[in-house]
Amino acid sequence: MYNGLEGFLQPFLSLGLIGWIAGGTLVGLYVGAIPGLSVTMAVSLLISFTFSWDVLPSLAVMVGIYTGGVYGGARSGILLNIPGAPAAVASTFDGYPLAKMGMAGQAMGLSTTQAVIGNFLGIIVLALFAPLISQLALVFQARDYFLLAFMGLFLVGSLAEGSMLKALVTAFLGIVVGLIGMDPETGQGRMTFDSMNLLGGIHFVVIMIGTFGISEALVQLQTKAVPVKQKIDRITPEWDQVGKNMWLTLRASTIGVIIGALPGTGGDIAALMAYDHAKRTVKDPYPQPFGHGAYQGLVAPEAAANAAIGGAFVPMMTLGIPGDSVTAVLIGALIIHGLRPGPMLMREQPEFFWFVVGSLFIANIFLYIWGMTGIRAFSKIVELPKSMLIPIIVVLTFVGGYSIQNSITDIYWMIGIGILGYFMKRYDYPVAPLVLGVILTPIIDSNFRRGVQMTHGSATDFFLGMVTNPVPAVILALMVVTAVVSNPKAMGAIRGLFGKKEEA
Repeated sequence: MYNGLEGFLQPFLSLGLIGWIAGGTLVGLYVGAIPGLSVTMAVSLLISFTFSWDVLPSLAVMVGIYTGGVYGGARSGILLNIPGAPAAVASTFDGYPLAKMGMAGQAMGLSTTQAVIGNFLGIIVLALFAPLISQLALVFQARDYFLLAFMGLFLVGSLAEGSMLKALVTAFLGIVVGLIGMDPETGQGRMTFDSMNLLGGIHFVVIMIGTFGISEALVQLQTKAVPVKQKIDRITPEWDQVGKNMWLTLRASTIGVIIGALPGTGGDIAALMAYDHAKRTVKDPYPQPFGHGAYQGLVAPEAAANAAIGGAFVPMMTLGIPGDSVTAVLIGALIIHGLRPGPMLMREQPEFFWFVVGSLFIANIFLYIWGMTGIRAFSKIVELPKSMLIPIIVVLTFVGGYSIQNSITDIYWMIGIGILGYFMKRYDYPVAPLVLGVILTPIIDSNFRRGVQMTHGSATDFFLGMVTNPVPAVILALMVVTAVVSNPKAMGAIRGLFGKKEEA
């Protein structure tokens, strides 16, 4: 116990470590706000710089970048409708409409507050329940991850403001795009049309930037709206709203921690599931309906995405299994410094686990400081005239798209997807399910193959196992409930069965 307490207090007692955490959080926030510059990329580049450092400073700055980067993606999403990271996609649904209403400052203040609350809850769960949650993650098998990702596609019901059919069409298109590239099992090209440039597939961040960035620039060129003057006299959120939505924050954070603790998932799926949960449970969104500027549409995804940070550290520290792409890089960094995350580390060197917990705690404090102090400057971006704003959007998209793989082919794809996204918006096809389909396809594909291999090549046994085992059976039940709740006709029929027929 002494080693644990000593490890937790160590970052608090060193000004140097506090400085590294603070600097990492600041860098992560601004890197995350630039579309295409992912947190994973920043942490990966940092490893080469910290190779000769001591393990504690290098771990401290990486924890800071991770914490700031996950939150930073919401900034560009709220202001420009271009999420800086996949986890921020759900935050654009109501954050951008709030900015268009002149409430960018309040939207970012609310997102900062919710991110900090969600992060703290994730840290508490990491500290208190890490062994328990890691055991829950061990129970999940390939078919369970397959169903979990497939259930994510049911969220198109929440992402679609109009026709469910249109949402399903765009989600299917996303799956098709996600399958392009080299087959991971056979090494053969899939839908590459003998093009070497397509063997590596189309990176999902390229799709995301094109869908949200280029298409938004084209939409803005067509509209004649005057830049909205932002109300930046108040950047702190309405605390009565924070209090009223605290129960939603707790539920969304719980979703984030659980999803974050499942290897291969992450804040993007957690945020989308939390947004879906909010739409289904909040009866009176404020100040506008969902999709048009609801505070609850920011509360849920921001709390979940940031709570997933603590969840992602659970399998990493207790089992040596990465919870997401960033923790996969962090495992490599720890191995470079002579540490091996897993049960033996928890048993023999628990001070490193508690050092991570303490560093996350400090990073979250600086997340609030840096997040709130930069809001006024960020808010001015929305007030720029279109003649300045649209070139900024285009430059950010091109820089972000090229920086992913340093490939000019990605730029071509980004432009093509952006034009497609423009026409989708013009004809009322939701673009978010397209991105969701691309993100979830690798999870669905890889876990389906693994699951079939585990049943000795029998797809029949793979699917039968979904109804004969408790975990997949529960997930299937949730999928059925989601499908029924999303269908007004089905809900009307159920009300009729219970004698609650609607009046003519």
